[in-house]
Amino acid sequence: MDFIPFNSRIDYHKSKFGAIKEDEAVVFRVIMPRNMNVSCVYLVIREDKDNEPKKIKFDWERMEGDHEEWWKLCYCSQNKGLYWYCFEYDTPYGRSFITKTKGGIGTLSANGTNWQLTVYSKDYETPDSFKGGIIYQIFPDRFCNSGKKKENVPADRIIREDWYAQPYWKPDEKGIVKNNDFFGGDLKGIESKLDYIASLGVDTIYLNPIFQAQSNHRYDTGDYEKTDPLLGDEEDFKSLCKKAKNKNIKIILDGVFSHTGCDSKYFNLYGNYDSVGAYQSKESEYFDWYKFRSFPDDYACWWGIKILPEIDEENEKYLEYITGRNGILRKWLKAGASGWRLDVADELPDVFLDRLRKAIKEENKDAYILGEVWEDASNKMSYSQRRRYLLGDQLDSVMNYPFADAITHFVRTGITENFSESIISVLENYPKESVDVLMNHIGSHDTARILNVLSGEDLYGKDRKWQSENQLGDDKLERGKKLLKIAAAIQYTLPGIPSIYYGDEVGLQGYADPFNRYCYPWGKEDKDLLEYYRLLGKIRKESDCFKDGEFEIISDVCSCVAFARHGKKHSVMTIANRNNHDIDYYLKPQWHKAKSILNGKMYDGFVRVPSDSAVILRLTR
Repeated sequence: MDFIPFNSRIDYHKSKFGAIKEDEAVVFRVIMPRNMNVSCVYLVIREDKDNEPKKIKFDWERMEGDHEEWWKLCYCSQNKGLYWYCFEYDTPYGRSFITKTKGGIGTLSANGTNWQLTVYSKDYETPDSFKGGIIYQIFPDRFCNSGKKKENVPADRIIREDWYAQPYWKPDEKGIVKNNDFFGGDLKGIESKLDYIASLGVDTIYLNPIFQAQSNHRYDTGDYEKTDPLLGDEEDFKSLCKKAKNKNIKIILDGVFSHTGCDSKYFNLYGNYDSVGAYQSKESEYFDWYKFRSFPDDYACWWGIKILPEIDEENEKYLEYITGRNGILRKWLKAGASGWRLDVADELPDVFLDRLRKAIKEENKDAYILGEVWEDASNKMSYSQRRRYLLGDQLDSVMNYPFADAITHFVRTGITENFSESIISVLENYPKESVDVLMNHIGSHDTARILNVLSGEDLYGKDRKWQSENQLGDDKLERGKKLLKIAAAIQYTLPGIPSIYYGDEVGLQGYADPFNRYCYPWGKEDKDLLEYYRLLGKIRKESDCFKDGEFEIISDVCSCVAFARHGKKHSVMTIANRNNHDIDYYLKPQWHKAKSILNGKMYDGFVRVPSDSAVILRLTR
């Protein structure tokens, strides 16, 4: 076949790229060879929840030259949801199909797949103040210790005095890793470093859990109503939010709502709280929150971990406690938070997410709701149900693991195959509103440090003992820093919001949990990497295309990827070269006279991109 009957990514085949709103019209155009004598073309479209598709007839539009016939249909969906479509056509020889192959391209065959069409609420809005910004993720215990005396510290916590040392990882005599060693990072410590954070161009801080809990990671919530005593009190949190706001920095919190800790005022397995917990009595006000199979010791727990009893998130009393008028969400928004990141969002039921969005947006319509979803969030299945995170009733956006995987795979291997497809498929499936506020991380508390990912060993088959004993050697460390600059350049210029995991910007390394949670190396920073990150932050602030600009893939071959962003005032092109030799990259005429915003050079015709490096060019209209 020397022609393309349909390509969902070209505007004369589909007038609106990607997702559409309810009641928004989109024009489909199918091109067929004249010599096939096509008599009719149909759109075959099925809403995800329906078994039977609908068939809608195209109109014959015109001849194009001597060999093509164009067929046209204006389609409008009145219902938000996920849709799947392909095309049928009639000839004198019978009825046949046009289905999808790689890259959104159609083929005259029934052997391809269906295209996805996301239809979202016409009222869907995401907070404008986050667009074009930068997120800085902080694991609170490991960022900065203010030196403020810690009050009311539980006796079972180990307070570390060796800030730069390795976190404890060895199991105790019962084979349990308690995660009960604390280095003393606190809210006042974060407040003392706001100038530093602002120097990176950051305008949002995402805090891993800050609520009272037994462990240093605090994903085992003990009391949603209180900050952990080692971090400070509620007044310290309010002070942090106020001081951050003065520097145009917002604070978002980590909400862990699918489970609590067993050592909590709600479950109270050990009797450490004054409350009557669900474990202690069926008469407890919290009893119905949990899923007991046989009271009291047989209960559902998160991923089988007994210290994390699972919550029934559809329980009305729990819903009211979290999402109600006087609930947890509103309490901390009133205290100064500007949004919530939702831990394991794919394990939270629709009724919970619907109520959560309503509560948050009623309290502050500009608050940010971010979900942890590791796959394509537009078509995610969980618990045998298609999820509807991004249709306008639940999340603003998600942590962008597909982008992270695409970046790290390309930068680590130099293989360009599937890079652009990984990016464009997300842009095609997600509403533009959610794309603009995607959290584009390349490292987090759940992954190995980015330096180790890019230049370290594959962790398959390697246990914690191996990880504890292995750091990057000098050669691999220098290699990793070079590759990190490429990854960061890509991360900072793709659609969405780049996110820095504290310390990545200064060369902090470590393999998986807990070795990805070393303390920030104050006084031992890699100054070259730090200045590079500051430059990237400056580039984002000075270019309007990063807020909501259009995206264009230019090339992705021969270990080199190039793409552009287009705004009203600026266009920016990123060229990333993973070859072990320099390349001269040809610039199309519209990019002549572009200026490198990494080194200030002007280019005309070609740009020299050194081996294992990235160049960022900007045009000003």
